Amino acid sequence: MSDQLIRAISKDGHIKATAVSTRALTERARQIHKALPVATAALGRTLAAVSMMGNALKEDGASVTLQIKGGGPLGTLLAVSDNQGNVRGTVDNPVVDLPLRPDGKLDVGAAVGHEGTLTVIRDLNMKEPYVGSVSLLGGEIAEDLAAYFVESEQIPTACGLGVLVDRDQSVLAAGGYLIQLLPGAGEDVIAKVEGSLMAAGPVTGLLRNDPDPEAMLRHALSDFDLEILERSPIEYRCYCSRDRMERALISLGPEELQAMIDEQGSADLTCRFCDNVQHFSRADLEAMVRGLQKKM
Repeated sequence: MSDQLIRAISKDGHIKATAVSTRALTERARQIHKALPVATAALGRTLAAVSMMGNALKEDGASVTLQIKGGGPLGTLLAVSDNQGNVRGTVDNPVVDLPLRPDGKLDVGAAVGHEGTLTVIRDLNMKEPYVGSVSLLGGEIAEDLAAYFVESEQIPTACGLGVLVDRDQSVLAAGGYLIQLLPGAGEDVIAKVEGSLMAAGPVTGLLRNDPDPEAMLRHALSDFDLEILERSPIEYRCYCSRDRMERALISLGPEELQAMIDEQGSADLTCRFCDNVQHFSRADLEAMVRGLQKKM
């Protein structure tokens, strides 16, 4: 089954919810970054989260960036989603390897770290992007994201994220959900949501049984009658191009470009988000220098 995103609302009007299945795109990220399991799990959770946040933006060209700096050995986690929920991401140290937790699960919290921030950047094609940041609670990402919505946007939120890694380090299941209270929902609704989520169990267990995010959401919110508003495919999608990389080189200026020519003779640029490598020959670089000098 291809990766999917669904959006839903409860028929009583008390909650809205989004859910994603992201096994394929998480496996793509693992292969690109050659990530070991704990990095795969952390990056996969971040990608699932930002996909749901990005899809909530309906403006063409809008995007959401989710950055997590926890002070742990993974370094910075960075993921970006377009307004359809397609994502790309990176992690500073993808080959971090840590012992399993006492319960046998990957120790994502220790790998991410507990002392740092979760930052959300929404670019709505306006003069300045919206930036919100909260202190990390535990580095497990789902609870940190729920805290962000409560603190920065005053939206009571439940978040579940999970990545299940096989013995060969490939991704068996990945995805998550965001459940948010709508105005008018009272304490009884909160208790109902909490009870339903507790009974449903972990995200990875739900997706292992059925990779359809609708099935996961209906299990997670079994006490509610849901109406599905949208279902759309999502994927790992990078927007890098040779032109963008060329503009990055040009931005260095003629002196740095000339130094690059003198020292290296050419340049190979690799996209930080994907495995796209572009080669710029000596002639390419010299043409950039001439073009910049003409403008001076």
